[in-house]
Amino acid sequence: MNAFSKPDTPLFRVENLTKSYGPRIGCADVSFDLYPGEVLGIVGESGSGKSTLLSCLAGHLTPDRGQITYDGRNTLSMAEAERRKLARTDWAFVHQNPRDGLRMGVSAGGNVGERLMAVGARHYGDIRAQALDWLGRVEIAGDRIDDRPRAFSGGMQQRLQIARNLVTGPRLVFMDEPTGGLDVSVQARLLDLLRGLVRDLGLSVIIVTHDLAVVRLLAHRLMVMKGGFVVEQGLTDQVLDDPQHGYTQLLVSSVLQV
Repeated sequence: MNAFSKPDTPLFRVENLTKSYGPRIGCADVSFDLYPGEVLGIVGESGSGKSTLLSCLAGHLTPDRGQITYDGRNTLSMAEAERRKLARTDWAFVHQNPRDGLRMGVSAGGNVGERLMAVGARHYGDIRAQALDWLGRVEIAGDRIDDRPRAFSGGMQQRLQIARNLVTGPRLVFMDEPTGGLDVSVQARLLDLLRGLVRDLGLSVIIVTHDLAVVRLLAHRLMVMKGGFVVEQGLTDQVLDDPQHGYTQLLVSSVLQV
């Protein structure tokens, strides 16, 4: 990933975030800052706490303690209506399984258009034109605009989900294993697409993945989780090329199955 020039003020700040499930730790005392235009990768084996953390950050789970601040606002103290508005406008969430982020019974154009209507768009012609433009950006042929997602391949469904999420110009995007379940050639094409969109749109991104090749390509910084705790973090290339923690060394050497 290209070098990142850090602005003065973070867009997203997390302090001592903790979530447990009874006696089991989901994530514990996680703190970090994310700056505008920065991509943060979170890696670890299954059960490391990375998915719990992402769900707490995106507002899908309520943490037991800690603080999350977005653009100077405490998201945990927001009213429900304000949080929903934030999720429609400034934030977006790309699921591992695109079926979780798409309306499978609605056309491709309708999926993109619904997101626009959620932020106030009403003119049919403008909505369709923007949907057509975004289908092109994610490399879906314009003549597929009226096709339903179930007629698409897995890679096309994921690209459609990305278009649906990005059409409204969010500032912060959460990604949960966006290349999971895709074959290698489809993954490579999707990663190239994501890298270009992140760069061109200046997106801030938090991406959870088990694939170190994904974070090396996309992430400026990397956090490594084990047992709910962050055991190492730093610039992506530094962490992957010279890991300091024993667990990270095992991940990098592919000893652990993640």
